[in-house]
Amino acid sequence: MDKFLLKAKQNILNFNSNQTTMKLLSALILPLSILISCNPPAEYVEETHEANISNIENALQPMLQINGEEVPTFNIADRMRHYKVEAVSLAVVIDGQLAWARAYGTADRELSKAVNTETLFLAGSVSKPVAALGALQMAEQGVFGLDDNVNDHLTSWQVPDNEFTETEKVSIRRILNHTAGLTVWGFPGYDKGDTVPTTVQVLDGEGNTDPIRVYKEPGESWGYSGGGYTIMQLMMRDKEGKEFAALMQERVLDPIGMTASTYANPLPEEFHAIAATGYRDNGDEVEGKWPIYPEMAAAGLWTTPSQLAKYIIAVNETHDGTRGDIISTDLASDMLTPGMNNHGLGPVISGDSLRWGHGGADEGFRTQLTSWFEGNHGIVIMVNSDNGAIMRELLRAIANEYGWPGIEPTVKEVISLSEEVGAELAGSWDLGEVGVVNVEYKDGQLITTADFIDTPMTFAAENDSLFFHLDGGMQMRFTRTSGELQMKVQGLTGTKLE
Repeated sequence: MDKFLLKAKQNILNFNSNQTTMKLLSALILPLSILISCNPPAEYVEETHEANISNIENALQPMLQINGEEVPTFNIADRMRHYKVEAVSLAVVIDGQLAWARAYGTADRELSKAVNTETLFLAGSVSKPVAALGALQMAEQGVFGLDDNVNDHLTSWQVPDNEFTETEKVSIRRILNHTAGLTVWGFPGYDKGDTVPTTVQVLDGEGNTDPIRVYKEPGESWGYSGGGYTIMQLMMRDKEGKEFAALMQERVLDPIGMTASTYANPLPEEFHAIAATGYRDNGDEVEGKWPIYPEMAAAGLWTTPSQLAKYIIAVNETHDGTRGDIISTDLASDMLTPGMNNHGLGPVISGDSLRWGHGGADEGFRTQLTSWFEGNHGIVIMVNSDNGAIMRELLRAIANEYGWPGIEPTVKEVISLSEEVGAELAGSWDLGEVGVVNVEYKDGQLITTADFIDTPMTFAAENDSLFFHLDGGMQMRFTRTSGELQMKVQGLTGTKLE
């Protein structure tokens, strides 16, 4: 399954990548028994929300629904078992205040350690919009200009110039909104005991990813790049003369109240007792309990939902003009103005302009941060699993409970595939370097298996050529090119083996 997702991201980037793995949302599900605990922090009174919390805990529904079929409703324990998620931690902001937080499950299965609302999780790419706040602050203070060539400020390394940088240059603004034309979508992290590269070594491809280079003209188009944020991390360090984790603590985390969070990687010893262990989507514990991310600005923030709620509140208050100690209201407005592919300067803005936020995916961890523009409301959900499907269901249950708009399920039309068409599509399909996928027709649906898929995947038919995975929505399409039947899935093209 990871190979499907990796290859798709490489195709989207449209450059030659040898990156070995990407830790992105998985739809695979397996059963698991879990421990449930609910431990609110002592910093607020939540009694007025008890009924709301109970409603939410028992109102989870699949985000992929079939038109005409009854939609089942589950409680949170059901869905954690279903998705094989060890721990869920979440926080809810209402009217600019941390209203309540809850934690469910197990922070470490081997140690039988229950999670609580102070348990630290890796935030994945939610690290990016938090780091963006530090870069924007430095720009506003004149340390560098948002539209300056980053090479004018980098002293320990330089972005190699090439034919794409002759006219347009890599700038912090373009890094923040992913229009800098830079490679390397994301990072797989390092295990305990690995040799962890320096930031410069990461940039030159001496770690476990490709070199970070300009592969198209900066400003020309959008292309997600964690590599760009790693360049920004180095530039901030070069200009400040201090390590990135320390400067972010001083400039952003402590001032907005995220005092229990850290960008430090490897995670310092004093945090180990309160850190969640990460788990793969098959239930295996991450090597060394959690990964290490020297690419801190892109993926290395350790925090909690309650801590990230303070980020939501600070950004919204800055945006509406009631706070001015981090950046100005005008710059906060730029930060939350959608550009290409709805990306602002760090956060992502929803297509309906109702919400802003970001998702995160590190090895063994997933995060979703969402805030509404109207009313300063927000939700942060974190899990210690490669499978983040439960987060979307929780997001919708919470939004529905409080009447916050825009979180709707995907509703699909389904047909029963004929035996004739099913027989034509059934067989073995060669997806090149990814491997071979076997397709079986059964009861009007297609069942796929492969060496790189942990469990069989069932695909329902929207029509005779378009199918979707019943537990996640991944599309699989069959087309004919010059008379040859082809399979297309996650950006990959497969040919049928005779």
